[in-house]
Amino acid sequence: MKSFGFIVHKIIEKSDIVLEVLDARFIDETRNIRIEQNVKNKDKILIHVINKCDLVDKKYLEEIKKGFENCVFVSAKDHLGTTLLKEKIRVLAQRKGLKNTKVGVVGYPNVGKSSIINVLKGQSAARTSPEAGFTKGKQYVRMNKDFLLIDTPGVIAKETEEELVLIGAENPATLKDPDLAAIKLMKIHPGLIEKKYDVEVKEDAEETISDIALKLNLKKKGNMPDIERASRKILKEWIDGKK
Repeated sequence: MKSFGFIVHKIIEKSDIVLEVLDARFIDETRNIRIEQNVKNKDKILIHVINKCDLVDKKYLEEIKKGFENCVFVSAKDHLGTTLLKEKIRVLAQRKGLKNTKVGVVGYPNVGKSSIINVLKGQSAARTSPEAGFTKGKQYVRMNKDFLLIDTPGVIAKETEEELVLIGAENPATLKDPDLAAIKLMKIHPGLIEKKYDVEVKEDAEETISDIALKLNLKKKGNMPDIERASRKILKEWIDGKK
C-alpha cells in the first residue's frame, strides 16, 4: 500500500496540525514513528488522539500520557474527550498563530479515524464502517469556519497477518492462522481473555483456546473443540471492543 509514500506525505504537506489516531489497547502497535518524524521535520503540530479509551484501565492511561507531548484520550463511540480534543486543536493553532487551520487525520485502519472526524464535526460528514480499508481516498470535511479536516486512508506498515488483525487492519474471517493471532493477543494481555470467557489461565495458550471453544459450544466432529472458530470469535470480539 502506497499510503505513506504518497498520500500521507501529501496530507502532511497540506496540514498545519496532524492527528495521529491510536488504539488505546495497542498504542505502540498503532503508532507510526515514520509519520511522527515526518510531521516534526516539516514543523507541523502533532497531536496523538488515543481512541477507545473506554476499553482500558484509567491508571494505565495516566502512565501512558507521560510519554506524549500532545495527547488526548477519547472514545469516539461514547463521545468522551471530544470537547477536550477540539480545545487542544484550538489552543495549539492559536499558540502558533495559525489561521484557516488544516487538520490532517492519519492512522491505521479501524482505529477510528472517520469516527473522530464525525464527532469533531458533530454529524456524520465522513463515512464510517467497521470494515478495514473502508475509506478509499482523501475526503475534506469542514469542522467550522476556522478548521478543515482532511481524512486519509489507513497507513499499514505491519508485515504479519497476526499484527494486522490485532489492530483491526485485517479481518479475522480471512486470517490463515487465527490461533496464532489469538495466542499473541493472550501473551500481550495476560489473563484478560481468560477473564472475559471465565476460563482458567493455563501455561499452554492453545489449551485455553480449547477451553473457550468448549465453553462457547464451538466443536468439530467427534465433539472436539474447534480452535479455529474459537480463535476467530476471540479476535472478532476483541476488535469490536466487546468486553
